[in-house]
Amino acid sequence: MKHFKRTLALALLLCVVLAPTTPAAITLDTVPVLNAGNANDITGYGGVGYNFGLGTYEVTLNQYASFLNAVAATDTYSLYNVNMAVNANVAGIIQSGVAGSYTYSVTGSGDRPVTYVSWFDAARFANWLENGQPVGAQDALSTEQGAYALNGATTGIFTRNLGVTFGLPTENEWYKGAYHQPAAQGGDTDNYWLYPMSSNAQPNSRNGSNSDPNSANFYYNDGLANGYNGGYAVNNSTVNPGTSTITDVGSFSVADSFYGTFDQGGNVWEWNDAVIGSSRGLRGGAWDSSSGTPGMRASSRSSSSPGTESAYVGFRIVAIPEPGAISLLVLGAALVAWQRKRAV
Repeated sequence: MKHFKRTLALALLLCVVLAPTTPAAITLDTVPVLNAGNANDITGYGGVGYNFGLGTYEVTLNQYASFLNAVAATDTYSLYNVNMAVNANVAGIIQSGVAGSYTYSVTGSGDRPVTYVSWFDAARFANWLENGQPVGAQDALSTEQGAYALNGATTGIFTRNLGVTFGLPTENEWYKGAYHQPAAQGGDTDNYWLYPMSSNAQPNSRNGSNSDPNSANFYYNDGLANGYNGGYAVNNSTVNPGTSTITDVGSFSVADSFYGTFDQGGNVWEWNDAVIGSSRGLRGGAWDSSSGTPGMRASSRSSSSPGTESAYVGFRIVAIPEPGAISLLVLGAALVAWQRKRAV
């Protein structure tokens, strides 16, 4: 009997140790972008006829690593880029194991925005959210259907499906979240700011700030030895520090937009759903010297091939209709359970 109990205990222990772990569902915070029906800015952007939720922050390394651990044990559509681990400026996420059993872990602060993600990677992340954060292969139930009907595509132009909850922001949604504030609610006379910190003034390049409402992570050198605007934000120098050039989301804790988004100026460029020829839209500028102050301005519009993966580019999510602060945990668990029941 004692031998049986010891054997049973060992068997139970092995079950606990060897049982596969299910990645925890992530939570994405959004802010309500209201004042539906607003007119476009003089640039021709920003008018949106409905209320919606926009990601408070850029999608982080922690969130993207959870996505990878859920669907990229076999990384069919190359959602992981090895530069996420080896580029010290932005690292990162480390991939371990072999195809079929890959796992992913974050190195450094996981609250920094993820980079080296293509438009297609970001769209597949949105599909995963739309499908309730399932665990399994990259297929129609997880990454290939949902917000976008990708179905294995890694090239081409795809538009957001109607009636979905999650997606990448349209250019108007992104622009409104960044620059709009009705004059009647304290905004500029034309209802739009030049910079996404509710300001028309030149922002300051700083390494995070809880006191400067007009600051961001970008490159700007004014030639003055005053502790800021000395080049790269993270080291106040014209010399690239070579490591950790991206700041945690929300580090500029008082430099939010009117609606409450952070880092829509600087840190990383962000994909949006604009179709510009064969390219997709980018907005907001980044930490590197090539973007500088102009990249953050409302008048700055950029684009790149949807397959581009860069140290300067990340993304944030839109939620429609506006759900306030979204917790996907319950939704994800419910849909995964439903899918498993359906498969029985």
